[in-house]
Amino acid sequence: MPNFKKLLESTTNRLIAINVLVFFVMQNIFGDQRSGFELAFWLNPDFEIWQIVSSTFLHGGLGHLAFNMLALWSFGRVLERVFGGRRFLIFYLACGVGASLLHLAVSYYQFQIIYQQLISIGFSDVEMQNAISTFSVNSSSVEFSEEIKQQFYDLWSLYGSAVVGASGSIYGVLVAFALLFPNFKIVLLFLPVPIAAKYFVPVLLLIDLTAGLTGITIFGNNIAHFAHIGGAIIGFILVQYWLKQRQ
Repeated sequence: MPNFKKLLESTTNRLIAINVLVFFVMQNIFGDQRSGFELAFWLNPDFEIWQIVSSTFLHGGLGHLAFNMLALWSFGRVLERVFGGRRFLIFYLACGVGASLLHLAVSYYQFQIIYQQLISIGFSDVEMQNAISTFSVNSSSVEFSEEIKQQFYDLWSLYGSAVVGASGSIYGVLVAFALLFPNFKIVLLFLPVPIAAKYFVPVLLLIDLTAGLTGITIFGNNIAHFAHIGGAIIGFILVQYWLKQRQ
């Protein structure tokens, strides 16, 4: 029989246990419905400040949870030995918060661009506010085209979005691992050869950045790419800061 008390002495194992427990509790209580703990768009009335943290312990499905927890277990254990349990917990949470904040900032920027474009072609502020609050639009002053319809769909998607997942924290962990163990070979199921961490992580970030900027992704839809980038940035900053302290 495994010694669960011994296992839970590890911060990494505790984080995994919390994520797994939260997932199954939320599934049993809310199913596929929103719980209010997801990260809502910050202009949406559903937004609450604590969602910046709570959303990082939620997952959209079993596959999403399993992928993140496998990465956390694989790389987090090593970082915990380097940082210590307390500092690793701070690192993990900080990367998650950074991921949430960058996602909110980029979403707001994208929202404002579309909003101002629609204002510039003839929609009034009143019409826009009604369209946002009701998720429908009606205007006698503007002729609708497929492009305008798509702009409204994109606007509603940003306004009504809800983001979940520990991926931002995981990306911070990956960046830290690549900085501290650059030559460690990472083995992936879908690639026949091991890849050094110093190559794997930058390529992964480049793919995410490209997907976030262009909308063209190989990872699938409904992924908060800039949340990944946010977690990676915080991870990079913290590792660099702690390395300088050590020197």
